[in-house]
Amino acid sequence: MYFEDFKSLLYSDTSVPDIFISQYMPSMDSGSVKVYLYMLFLCKHNKKAATDEIAKTLNLTHDEVKAALTALDNLEVISWVEDKVQLTDLKDAEIKRIYKLKSISSPEQANENFEKNKSRNSTLSAINSKFFQGLMPPNWYLTIDNWFSIYKFDEDVMYTLFKYCHDNNTFHKSYIEAVANSWHRRGIQNFFDLEKYFEEMSHVRGVKGTIIKKLRLRRALTEYEHEFVEKWVIDYKYNIDVIEIALKKTVGKTNPDFKFLNNIITKWHDLGLLSPEEIFSYDNSLKSQREGTKNVQKAKDSQRDNFEQRQYNEDYYDNFFTNSTKSS
Repeated sequence: MYFEDFKSLLYSDTSVPDIFISQYMPSMDSGSVKVYLYMLFLCKHNKKAATDEIAKTLNLTHDEVKAALTALDNLEVISWVEDKVQLTDLKDAEIKRIYKLKSISSPEQANENFEKNKSRNSTLSAINSKFFQGLMPPNWYLTIDNWFSIYKFDEDVMYTLFKYCHDNNTFHKSYIEAVANSWHRRGIQNFFDLEKYFEEMSHVRGVKGTIIKKLRLRRALTEYEHEFVEKWVIDYKYNIDVIEIALKKTVGKTNPDFKFLNNIITKWHDLGLLSPEEIFSYDNSLKSQREGTKNVQKAKDSQRDNFEQRQYNEDYYDNFFTNSTKSS
């Protein structure tokens, strides 16, 4: 016998795992979310659909659907091979991920860390309450514990990390980890390090604003341009007086970019030039060298063809031909 539970589409439901909403959806664009939900619906009803049909149903282009499938595949939400799409069991994948994290940070190590730093418990509780409304997924606890081990952050730095990302309206794991990596590269461990970094970043923001104004840019700086400015200000310790000298060198250049500016400023740094006076002195020495080279070349050019042409009269030619006749 074959049993079938028939329910009208009007009364049926498509289940969406909470783990998808909490872990994957925040980093997706709207097209990827639409495609994933529609695929859940298709799988539930054992339906087939070509890419063009999905695009037409969801009011997307063919390329947008393909881009969404690629993004979902990269996030390992689906497995897409040619015309076959298989949805990942997100709950099972998360359990395996948690087990893997546990193998990296064993229960004994986690317990030792907890006993050694009991304030972490209150930090985790504060992060859960403030940024997850008390619904922080279990794997986040192990992830944060792992970050404590990797980055050596104090508890107040870890809490500030989450607050910083939340205040910047970019609150997903990959972004938070990228910021944590950036802070770690800057040697930040305690709140004093972080305060100093924030002061430097405040200076960077001021310099960025001046650069935008001087170059008359009608946009914000890109991530890569921001990294250039951060390097000039924090790593090279240059202020706007030095950077403005480089900005002036863009006058008359066709489409000068930040790579052009970075080459100039990095050269000054490599030469150990620290102040505007040292830079002006260096530029003047280069100018003098160029003028000296130009004068030498000019002198060589002036000597070329610089001799008096010998003059011959008619007697010379008469004697020349007379002597030639006698010789023959």
